Amino acid sequence: MNVIYDMIAVYNVKVNRGVEMKAVLQRVSEASVSIDGEVRGHCGEGFLILLGVKQGDTEKEADLLASKTANLRVFSDENGKMNLSLISTGGGALVISNFTLCADCHHGRRPSFVNAEKPDKADRLYEYFCSRLSAEGVVTVEKGEFGADMQVSLINDGPVTIVLDTETGFC
Repeated sequence: MNVIYDMIAVYNVKVNRGVEMKAVLQRVSEASVSIDGEVRGHCGEGFLILLGVKQGDTEKEADLLASKTANLRVFSDENGKMNLSLISTGGGALVISNFTLCADCHHGRRPSFVNAEKPDKADRLYEYFCSRLSAEGVVTVEKGEFGADMQVSLINDGPVTIVLDTETGFC
């Protein structure tokens, strides 16, 4: 019986701690972001990454997410199997800040964004995440503009779309 209570306690610590940096990875043939009609960032084969920073997130969450993203084996090898990482393919990344990933839709019909980190800290962690991708060995890391109204274009490859978050303990 104690084992069950211990498992519930671990679950509650993980789920209710409120820290959950989230990334939506889309494997793309190409992606770009425009602001006011001007292309500000572009990548060829690689990932379009939507990054949501939640209140309480730290560099630790950004480190975990950047490492997992750079090393996730979802690109096809010579046999057509998803066996290669962004690093091993030399692919690029286009990273877009997206506070709406932190939406809480539990009540009513309008999402609440109170869980999103304050803009100054979220911007700092967004920039840190991008620098960590580069440090992991991703050769090309392009960005949108934090807080801007952006138009994102992409050509999905697969499609392969994966949601990573630090709360579920994926690492």
